[in-house]
Amino acid sequence: MYQSSFQFSVFPPVIKNLLIINGLVFMAQVVPSTDYLLTSWFALWPLGLGDTPGPSFMPWQLLTYAFMHANLTHILFNMLALWMFGVQLENAWGSQRFALFYFVCVIGAGLVQLAVTSMSPVVAPTVGASGGVFGVLLAFGMMFPEQPIYVYFLFPIKAKWFVIIYGVLELYAGVVGGSTIAHFAHLGGMLFGWILILYWRGKLPWKPERRLYW
Repeated sequence: MYQSSFQFSVFPPVIKNLLIINGLVFMAQVVPSTDYLLTSWFALWPLGLGDTPGPSFMPWQLLTYAFMHANLTHILFNMLALWMFGVQLENAWGSQRFALFYFVCVIGAGLVQLAVTSMSPVVAPTVGASGGVFGVLLAFGMMFPEQPIYVYFLFPIKAKWFVIIYGVLELYAGVVGGSTIAHFAHLGGMLFGWILILYWRGKLPWKPERRLYW
């Protein structure tokens, strides 16, 4: 009798390390002097601030901003969503592919956010893993479209509809504005995640060496 060696992990390596690193950085942010230093160097600052005194954009910020959070609610929500939707993806894809996907979404979200903030007169840094998390949410909805997601842990809705509704709400909120939430960064994470999935599935003019099927 053949028995598969695959074993589902509740805390696969990438998810586990992302949770730990984000938690440690947030603990460092609790210290006021450390928070100022971390925000100055590692939050995502708008382009065009190089000639002004104070923090400015640096290339590494396209990654590091995703390990910083504004408050306890911010990090708890992001880490819970990352774990909820990312665990099944990492177990299905493998850690290497999942890590690549997550960081492509993070960088993509950062690039979109830079484009948006460069047109805004408000100078403020962007922090949070939401861009990567929204990319993971999109992938979850594409891979497990019929799986129910329980809104407020009570009301079930199929993953595909949850992703579509959430995406439309983010677009509306971003267009309307008036919020400190980086809605276009969320959409950027979803957009870059969608493009990468299309590439993996062989749907773009450039084909991968090995197609991803589901």
